[in-house]
Amino acid sequence: MKRLFALLATFATVLGLTAAFGPQAVAAAGCKVEYTVASQWQGGFQAGVKVTNLGDPVTGWTLRFAMPDAGQRVTQGWNATWSQSGSAVTAVAVDWNRTLATGAAADLGFSGSLTGANPKPTAFTLNGVACTGSTGGPTPDPDPGTPLEANGSLHVCGVNLCNQHDRPVQLRGMSTHGIQWFGACYGAASLDALADDWKADLLRIAMYVQEDGYETDPAGFTSRVNGLVDMAEARGMYALIDFHTLTPGDPNFNLDRAKTFFASVAARNAQKKNVIYEIANEPNGVSWPAIKSYAEQVIPVIRAADPDAVVIVGTRGWSSLGVSDGSNENEVVGSPVNATNIMYAFHFYAASHKDAYRTTLGRAASRLPLFVTEFGTVSATGGGALDVASTTAWLDLLDQLKISYANWTYSDAPESSAAFRPGTCGGGDYSSSGVLTESGALLKNRISTPDSFPTS
Repeated sequence: MKRLFALLATFATVLGLTAAFGPQAVAAAGCKVEYTVASQWQGGFQAGVKVTNLGDPVTGWTLRFAMPDAGQRVTQGWNATWSQSGSAVTAVAVDWNRTLATGAAADLGFSGSLTGANPKPTAFTLNGVACTGSTGGPTPDPDPGTPLEANGSLHVCGVNLCNQHDRPVQLRGMSTHGIQWFGACYGAASLDALADDWKADLLRIAMYVQEDGYETDPAGFTSRVNGLVDMAEARGMYALIDFHTLTPGDPNFNLDRAKTFFASVAARNAQKKNVIYEIANEPNGVSWPAIKSYAEQVIPVIRAADPDAVVIVGTRGWSSLGVSDGSNENEVVGSPVNATNIMYAFHFYAASHKDAYRTTLGRAASRLPLFVTEFGTVSATGGGALDVASTTAWLDLLDQLKISYANWTYSDAPESSAAFRPGTCGGGDYSSSGVLTESGALLKNRISTPDSFPTS
């Protein structure tokens, strides 16, 4: 299934008992905290903490609160430097989230131990100011309707994906598995659930080229892709058309097929506002210049029919910006694709890809427009145990940077990366706890939170 990447050290900070203090800024005029218990088990729990600055911008912040029960202890945390002394808990900003603009939020989390009850803390302070959620700051936008209605045609502005109001947006959604194998997973009931229950913004359509895919029936697979584009559009979701190349890893092997396919789908869908094109899933065993050459031949084919759509270019090392090949984003920054309105793909699997990959993404996001067109909550093989801590750290980072993403996979494949238990597809239930895997439950919980798209 998925790729064999380097296994790196954990991103979560191992905590001591000494309080850590970061640089103090002028106190915010107000703040809001959303505290959620994501899961709980005998003797332990995992919690998420989202802090929103409702006052003046701050650079360097410290969040404090007290555990209501003496048996509650923070054992490991992420997206901040965590410590606890007695009942007092402190979370100090790390380098990449130390600045909080007015209305900006930081998503933190921790695992904890407990010996009794698990009441939620309430007395939060940000740089010494109580977080009551009642002072200053913008109010959320009213529900603008579907993601497509809210955002309209998308384009790239700077390093961001922007909507019809020229405002940065983040799309959150799911990827299909191979449509040649799991067609039963992508009917009216499942896409209704994805749009209405999961509140997804995006459906990535994974059309394999080899492995019993497009090359076996170009007309048939093109028709299936177009049908799913229409189904996503009818439900107000964006459709990411994925030319899913994996073996062989050099996209130039499929250059002629790519030109034929994209000429067809671009001509057919040019008037739609919901289509994004991903021209090569995971280049591997190939140099960046070869990938760039492929992109510069395929993109003009799309542009001839659909001059304004966003196009996503795969990167070296299974779309890791070269990290999995021992490189980094500098090769793309130094020699970008000669085209406009493009983004670059980044893929990760949370149990396998940790500090080095997150560091690269965080650094590259200020220099390149990035889109996480595929990621998993498990290992790079698509199997193994769900890594909740690493997945949460990744998703918090993507939220912070407003990087869009699609999770692998919205399917009932017999692997732990699948959102559904085997045998789910073809039925009518795609949302309840009875059909969701651990990975599916985690992703549905994250994706279904409000988008708050800017509408002006």
